[in-house]
Amino acid sequence: MVNRAAEWHSSRKRLIDVAMGRMPAEMVIRDGQWVCVQSGEILPHTDVAVVDGRIAYVGEDGSHTIGEETQVIEARGRYLCPGLLDGHMHVESGMLTVTEFVRAVVPHGTTGMFVDPHEIANVFGLKGVRLMVDEAAEQPIHVWVQIPSCVPSAPGLETPGDKIGPEEVAEAMAWEGVIGLGEMMNFPGVYFADDKMLAEMAETRAANKVIGGHYAAPDLGLPFHGYVAGGPQDDHEGTRLEDAVARVRQGMKTMLRYGSAWHDVAAQVGAITEMGLDSRNFLLVTDDSHSETLVNDGHMNRVVRHAIAQGLEPITAIQMATINTAEHFGVAQEVGMIAPGRSADILFLSDLDAFEVEQVIAKGAIVAEDGKMIVDLPVYAYPDWAVKSVKIGKTFAASDFVLKSSRDGEVTANVIGIIENQAPTKHLRMTVRAENGEVPVDMENDIVKMAVVERHEGTGRVQVGLTHGFGFNTACAIASTVAHDSHHLIVVGTNEADMALAVNELARVGGGQVVVKDGEVIGLVELPIAGLMSSERAEVVAEKAGTILEGFEACGCSLNNPNMQLSLSALVVIPELRMSDLGLVDVTKFEFVPVIAD
Repeated sequence: MVNRAAEWHSSRKRLIDVAMGRMPAEMVIRDGQWVCVQSGEILPHTDVAVVDGRIAYVGEDGSHTIGEETQVIEARGRYLCPGLLDGHMHVESGMLTVTEFVRAVVPHGTTGMFVDPHEIANVFGLKGVRLMVDEAAEQPIHVWVQIPSCVPSAPGLETPGDKIGPEEVAEAMAWEGVIGLGEMMNFPGVYFADDKMLAEMAETRAANKVIGGHYAAPDLGLPFHGYVAGGPQDDHEGTRLEDAVARVRQGMKTMLRYGSAWHDVAAQVGAITEMGLDSRNFLLVTDDSHSETLVNDGHMNRVVRHAIAQGLEPITAIQMATINTAEHFGVAQEVGMIAPGRSADILFLSDLDAFEVEQVIAKGAIVAEDGKMIVDLPVYAYPDWAVKSVKIGKTFAASDFVLKSSRDGEVTANVIGIIENQAPTKHLRMTVRAENGEVPVDMENDIVKMAVVERHEGTGRVQVGLTHGFGFNTACAIASTVAHDSHHLIVVGTNEADMALAVNELARVGGGQVVVKDGEVIGLVELPIAGLMSSERAEVVAEKAGTILEGFEACGCSLNNPNMQLSLSALVVIPELRMSDLGLVDVTKFEFVPVIAD
């Protein structure tokens, strides 16, 4: 067993000796502009000395720490910024393993991630989370794991692949690398004081760790107050200015989200820039980032750049992606600032507004330069059970996707309305026409079919509904085994034959996303690990995932990152209307409703 007191004692002695000039540093950075997030200053002509992967000295002249073997890096007046931290994210949303996600984001300046693996947990339970924890421990940056809180996310409204309860939470809280409880998505369960939800939060507090929040309702009345009283300490689901304000005033940390499809910073940042609320109670996060976004646009650097463009001072935006996050999770003695004793996670930049990262040091080692990773990453092998999880029970036919009606003529349907760049959907009540006991698609009015196929138990069960907002204008179907949170197989399409072909193709390749147009596969990304992730390099996955986005466009869809909207159409904890493997769910009431209302 590791003697942590002895380890700390030895480490601090070396840090002190380097700071005092009694022994040389392993690395010294000369003449940088110190982005000092702890004081809110930018200080010129600063040297930083590093030993054992930690910062020993920060000051105007570090020459006393330089020895014959010391690696000296000339900053030449560039900014020295703390490594960026993502306080809420899901690795699986990038369709990548932990290792390949790290490979993609480190060159962009991310040196710390707080990961909630509730996607793989909904497929494999705690043993899936353990895979992520073990892989995270091998990375050259800091990857902390939150234990998923809602597996399943909505009991009784969907069929999960596995489950996690208070006993599993208690067990996992003792694991090295676990930082807290993942987002508490069952917000009605909290404000109705559900014993299971309270027990999971109690185990987290007993371990002195952070409870993640997820209050997705627009109602800021008593349900919101009940939710906050229940214990969640942060929230990323706000989409309005009043959401950000309410959370901070009630003692939560407001997480401003800017992922591939969820663009919630601009609507809420006015709480700081206009109302003058204390920015130290706000964090910048990504939540869900598509692999193509990571490769082509960046990660947390992209979020910081966007926040600055919305009117935040650069130092404020950087604080919201570094020290604020570290303090919230109780790890500010480890990360989040350039200061003695902290991990040497340092970014080199020439322009804070542009926030293009030129060099990355993580844990005291140069890991990336000029947008490229320059160190090897560990190879992590996934077991066979993790790559054989898509079980649909049969070969599907076009007839499986017929939507029946008890009468012909005009009928009223409950339709899922897609909202661009937001996670919520609209509950639309639209008039459709039934013919011969069936409801066909209506592309003229942008009404197409959506179906969810059960894929954990191989029952062959399928639920068929309608959706509006994708803009499809041709014969096509798009299917995905990334379907939050239970990750059944979801498919949207304009004709039943293409929908059947898309479903069967994903079963053949073991999971992923596929686009079928006019009876032919025109886009495919294989995701064999839990039906969620690929072990291929990020750039390869991004290229394949790009064929899905191109496929959406070929089908007539012009939404930004529509595959994110598709994958969340089965998430039965975010209002207003969702489709699960058990039926159509009104999330404002947490009850099933018929597709055809008449």
